[in-house]
Amino acid sequence: MEPLKSDVFEENPPPPPPPTIPGKKALPSPLKHFHWDKENPDGNHSMVWDMFDSGSFCLDGDLMEALFSNAATNLKPTGRNRDSSNSGAPAQVFILDPHKSQNTAIVLKSLAISPQEILKALLKGRGLDTETLEKLNKIAPTKEEETQILEFRGDSTKLADAESFLFNILKAVPSAFNRLDALLFRLNYNNEILQIKESLQTLESACNELKTRGLFVKLLEAILKAGNRMNAGTSRGNAHAFNLTALRKLSDVKSSDGTTTLLHFVVEEVVRYQGKRCLINRNQTLNRCNSGSSLDCGGSSLSAAAKEERRTKYIKLGLPVVRGLSVEFSNVKKAARIDYDDFSKACPSLRSRVAEIRQFLGESSTVDQDGFVRHMKGFSEAAEEEVETVEEDQTRVMLVVKRTTLFYQSGVSKSKAEGAHPLEIFEIVKEFLDMVDRACVDIARNLQRKKKVANAGSSSLAKRVLMRFQSLSPPFFSEKSSPGSSSSSEVDGGGS
Repeated sequence: MEPLKSDVFEENPPPPPPPTIPGKKALPSPLKHFHWDKENPDGNHSMVWDMFDSGSFCLDGDLMEALFSNAATNLKPTGRNRDSSNSGAPAQVFILDPHKSQNTAIVLKSLAISPQEILKALLKGRGLDTETLEKLNKIAPTKEEETQILEFRGDSTKLADAESFLFNILKAVPSAFNRLDALLFRLNYNNEILQIKESLQTLESACNELKTRGLFVKLLEAILKAGNRMNAGTSRGNAHAFNLTALRKLSDVKSSDGTTTLLHFVVEEVVRYQGKRCLINRNQTLNRCNSGSSLDCGGSSLSAAAKEERRTKYIKLGLPVVRGLSVEFSNVKKAARIDYDDFSKACPSLRSRVAEIRQFLGESSTVDQDGFVRHMKGFSEAAEEEVETVEEDQTRVMLVVKRTTLFYQSGVSKSKAEGAHPLEIFEIVKEFLDMVDRACVDIARNLQRKKKVANAGSSSLAKRVLMRFQSLSPPFFSEKSSPGSSSSSEVDGGGS
């Protein structure tokens, strides 16, 4: 059945194609192309396209060209063309490498400050934050690029964005990027000098901790005695001291059965010693001879079970004391994290930068109506004096570090010859303290394991006793068999 026809869908012949002029090609559209699949109307039946009247709707051609012109994508918001290949406007002038010019323009667009404000801040010597200064320093031209930009003699309004910014800034302030670098240094200076001061304070406190903590010395004493005992009869025996680098090897010495290490043995002995001292301090009525310095004095007449019970008690009391050593050496651990190379170069670097700024200021114009030279000169003078004071403190503190190292390391000159740096002692002690902490954790776990075994044994014994009582006759569990009744004596009598 043929579709119903109405006045609205009345068939009309397709519109004739636009007339063409023979021998003349149609001009390309100045607008962007809209890519679609073009279809021809079907003349056998009416279609929606047949309803359109050429005069029923008019486009704003001027607006459309402004919005969708081929040259629109290459137009700047200000109306200046970057690429005039499709327009009559002259092309922009590029001086820098195209890639660098593009990256510079991107950085400039990301700034939350106008070129005029940047210029004003350069003249005044303040007004730019760290982020802005860092971005501007990243786009600093080389000396060769700076010369090429300043030698430009064409129409500066035709310069590309990056070149236009650099041209105007360098024309107004020839040393603009030297000033930006100086301003960035001034903003970062306080943090850098503070970090050096904090490192010096940490090192001095770490040295005090190593001098005043007796428990660390007790650990060294126990290691020395254990080592001499193991090395008896050899060239390494009968030692009066040892290089602290040996502390790193304590975990490598295994027991014969492989169940423990020399580190665990020494730590547990010192834990027991500290627990014994705690008990003696609690009970002043004990004989003073029991508080001797030996790790194994007294108690030979006790049974093995009693000795083990007493040893467990000492370990429980001494464990918190030894585990607290790591906390007491907090500055030693901080000192171990200081990078000596960076630390040793920090003050000379600051001193060199301050000297560069002072030289730059001396070469600048003496007339400084906007204040940059005045502000930077005051800063550089104060910074130079402060750096000098900090360098004196650094010399003093490093002498304290050397004395502390000599207090523990008799062979410090040999260690230095082998490439050790002056702060190595803190690294060694930190590693050792970490090993002691892990050993204390293992000792605590062993105590818990023994406790569980003991509780399991007690529970098994209680079950056996309960089973024996359950086998007795009912009268033993009657209400008359109360502990205070006369029947209890009768039970006892009967049992005997």
